[in-house]
Amino acid sequence: MHPFQPTPPLARGQIDMAGHRRNDAAWLDKAWSDRATRVLVLEGGDPGASYGWRALSSHQSRLLTTAGAHGPELVFVSPQDAPEGERYLLGVDEEERAYFAVRAVTENPLPNVEGAEPATLREVGALLNDRESGLVTHAVAVANWNATHRFCPGCGAPTRPSAAGHVRICEEEGREHFPRMDPAVIMLVHREVDGVEQCLLGHNLKAPENWYSTLAGFVEPGESLEHAVIREVAEEVGVAVAEPRYLASQPWPFPRSLMLGYFARAVGEAERTDHEEISDLRWFSRPELFEATSSGEVVLPGAASIARTLIEHWYGGELPGSW
Repeated sequence: MHPFQPTPPLARGQIDMAGHRRNDAAWLDKAWSDRATRVLVLEGGDPGASYGWRALSSHQSRLLTTAGAHGPELVFVSPQDAPEGERYLLGVDEEERAYFAVRAVTENPLPNVEGAEPATLREVGALLNDRESGLVTHAVAVANWNATHRFCPGCGAPTRPSAAGHVRICEEEGREHFPRMDPAVIMLVHREVDGVEQCLLGHNLKAPENWYSTLAGFVEPGESLEHAVIREVAEEVGVAVAEPRYLASQPWPFPRSLMLGYFARAVGEAERTDHEEISDLRWFSRPELFEATSSGEVVLPGAASIARTLIEHWYGGELPGSW
């Protein structure tokens, strides 16, 4: 593997999440009354729309950004100017300034700021600085979890938010429910043929034309991450792999995944049992991958995805184009 090692774009948080403050009502009230506190306003969105390829362009949990000198910057408001909605503590910075997010319940809740434009985490997550990328990833993750867990899975009664948005409590039984994340492995399969290294990319049947990416799948109950890598590759493309090697992870809150990135070496063939997800497979050498992405013959995942991180780590540098 090449020494080039980009950091997954949604794994760059720098803010202290201040978990010990989430049940401190006096501290939360004081922080919310402080005009120095910064609030990130999120449109309500529809977390359910995050499923399926068509949802990639849907407006989900949009927020405002402005054009800064080095890229987009988040627009924050004071607590006094924040709209109504569920409130989530995101953390505190080194100056003890508190950050909250509000998932607004009103229509057109985004502040009216000259020059600002609404954007989604998918669009700007990789372009924001480390601090702001972490803040918006946390905000979208907790907002989506709250929006999809309004009822108790045990008895069906309504739940209410607690712990500054990081717990929901069943109104009937008093049971506490904590945010869940679904672990998923995402892997770049590689091999060497006649001294030439190649990587394997697949085209999903429902994906946009020419869009190729790494393979991925959810971890099943009772399964290790490494076994999930081996199983998913075999099922989806009929390739036997060995030596799964972990690279990095990042949250993918659409609505609640944790992506665990791996490399896996192809060692032969395996029984392929899933013929419905991947419609085309291509092996690329590094020169072939550069040529295909430069010409537009192949379109890679967007910069916010850890799939892009895996591909560019294997390639050894940045590649042109993205979806």
